[in-house]
Amino acid sequence: MQFCDDCGTMMVSQDGSMVCTNDDCGATADRDEELAATFVSTEAQSDDELIETEEGAAFEGKPTANDVVCDECGHTKAWYTIKQTGSADEPPTRFFKCQECGLRWREYG
Repeated sequence: MQFCDDCGTMMVSQDGSMVCTNDDCGATADRDEELAATFVSTEAQSDDELIETEEGAAFEGKPTANDVVCDECGHTKAWYTIKQTGSADEPPTRFFKCQECGLRWREYG
């Protein structure tokens, strides 16, 4: 992933060079070939790749193994999602929802 030197916004590959996605900036830069070999830019993310983490979301997340225990009912299976809630150098936060009683809690890495 390459970021704009002028405003810090993520850049996308366009016609062999990198273009800032900030409409107010519009800066261009040479493409960093080391990064290009590792990452692929896409125009849009499809809906099947999105993970909903809102309170009322229909998608519950991924199931856990038996490594958590619900404080409310003692059940050992929950749904979880992971979200980066702090700065990039801090571990992500795991959000859980008990599969039995629906209790929600979080665990900091």
